[in-house]
Amino acid sequence: MDTRAGATIPELVGVDMGVDRGAGVNGATKVVLPSGAATAIGSLPHTDPRAAAAFVLEHLPHLPAVPSLPRRHPAETLLGQVTSGVRGMSLDDDGRLVLDIARVDPMAAVVPDLEHPAFGGLRAFCDVAKGHTGLVKWQMVGPVTLGGVLMRRGLPMRLAYDMAVRTVRLHLRAIYRYVDAHLPGCGQVVFLDEPSLAHLQDPSFPMPADAALDVVSGALAAVEPISPGGIHCCHIDADPATLLAAGPTILSVPAQPGLVRAAGYLARFLDNGGWIAWGVVPSDGPVASADHYWRELSALWCDLVRGGCDAGALRRQAFITPHCGLAAHDEESASRVLAVVAEIAGKVAGQAVATLLSLGA
Repeated sequence: MDTRAGATIPELVGVDMGVDRGAGVNGATKVVLPSGAATAIGSLPHTDPRAAAAFVLEHLPHLPAVPSLPRRHPAETLLGQVTSGVRGMSLDDDGRLVLDIARVDPMAAVVPDLEHPAFGGLRAFCDVAKGHTGLVKWQMVGPVTLGGVLMRRGLPMRLAYDMAVRTVRLHLRAIYRYVDAHLPGCGQVVFLDEPSLAHLQDPSFPMPADAALDVVSGALAAVEPISPGGIHCCHIDADPATLLAAGPTILSVPAQPGLVRAAGYLARFLDNGGWIAWGVVPSDGPVASADHYWRELSALWCDLVRGGCDAGALRRQAFITPHCGLAAHDEESASRVLAVVAEIAGKVAGQAVATLLSLGA
């Protein structure tokens, strides 16, 4: 099998999001999301950042995901990236967050350091991808997840989440500007990784659900409307209705039968122009054939259509991804996962074209 996504998706159609990248970037352009594109969630097993960049550009040509490489450096994790340039926050030699509470100052300047080892994958990608003119996708830890970590390290709740929102927003803007400067003309798709939102309805969650969703919305506002913003949550028991209440343009979740319970919410989300990144291939354990996961996705879509979702929108407003990052794999198995993802994406893209033709587009 040819593992290049471009070999399995001969042609992609796009849906104009109407997102204006604005005159303050590189002129006013629209972000057109490619129906059925394959992409990844972020982490890869590579230790060579240039090889990792070439890997995603080869496997995911329509929506390459900027890689993070925790095996290359322990700081190159979601938490490691967001703590760079923040007073009172640092990482130990194993990449764990260290908080010096006495030095934490909510009014101190946050100066994201994109030359830090935590951003080796980003820098290499922007160098290797020079000349790329399509979309690129990247992600950052969300403020609810970061705030929870800061609370567990000893910060009071209000200060922890205030720091988290401010830190995430400033890092989002810094990375957006960096990518825009090095890859001019490329549209950007940005995900917030929010595993903590899976526990939002738990009575022990440290803040009210509506307050947590406001925190996420505030972070998304740092990149929208110049870039489509998504929420990724890899927990299979996460409640889609809760995630959607934060107002993302893209919902990134594992493609699990439990989503049928939220069919009505997903139908409204799609009707309003939202997109879903379907995590079709598990990130742990052995990988089955593309046909196996395609049958599972098709069965899920049939159930969602019976629940009120539009069959065409499910295909047109879709990305295909693994469940989560692939850092736990070796490079060969990561390639296999993305090959399966790309094969399924090709099927989705073909059906998206068919639905547009049936509509006379």
